[in-house]
Amino acid sequence: MDLGLTGKTALVLGASGGLGRAIALALAREGASVALAGRRIGPLEELASDIQSRGTRAIPVLWDLSDLDAIERVASTTEKDLGGIDILINNTGGPPPGPASGQPVTEWQKQFQAMVLSVIGMTDRVLPGMRGRRFGRIITSASSGVIAPIPNLGLSNALRASLVGWSKTLAREVARDGITANVIVPGRIATDRIAFLDAKKAEREGKTIEAVQAESLAQIPAGRYGDPGEYADMAAFLASERAGYITGSVIRVDGGYIPSL
Repeated sequence: MDLGLTGKTALVLGASGGLGRAIALALAREGASVALAGRRIGPLEELASDIQSRGTRAIPVLWDLSDLDAIERVASTTEKDLGGIDILINNTGGPPPGPASGQPVTEWQKQFQAMVLSVIGMTDRVLPGMRGRRFGRIITSASSGVIAPIPNLGLSNALRASLVGWSKTLAREVARDGITANVIVPGRIATDRIAFLDAKKAEREGKTIEAVQAESLAQIPAGRYGDPGEYADMAAFLASERAGYITGSVIRVDGGYIPSL
């Protein structure tokens, strides 16, 4: 299936590893030029070199998402080097685990700025160009906690849920301009973030990591953790011309893990 991404430009946030890296690779394989934004320049440069070696344009762009003043620089650099941004992948790192109660207000503010305001600010920056070209894809990577809140991930559950409400509202505002806005929800995907959370849970509950992983696997009908590439393939499809009638949706890539309807 030709996804129609050749000639499109994508900006991928959090591209230095995990789901962001996998999405960048998937978009590049389909012919999109990719700007790779993240905090670690080494992995970004390595990924850009890998993508370029396959015949697709890619640039690394250093950005700590908590720095909202950098939004214009990141967007302008992408547009100058690769062209107008057609696809925005809103992928942010996760906050520290912990309860919903008793968190310092300063921690809420810090994480809100990095996880929510960065996404909203960059989206607002690229929307005029998308409207002018009558094509745009706003894809936000969330967490299964927006559907079934995950114990001890209070910050993540709350902040990512706010992005779901924002994305749904945005979808109605921009649909007639040829722009879609969707949220992808991962289940247990084998990334460094999941490995970190498994290790923290094992430490907190006095269990081995293997025991924690076995408990998770028992709850996944597919019987395994997902591969980042499987998640990325969904992002690539939603970014495509083929997905023009899918908007305002929350789409699960979870192997059946999330128990609710």
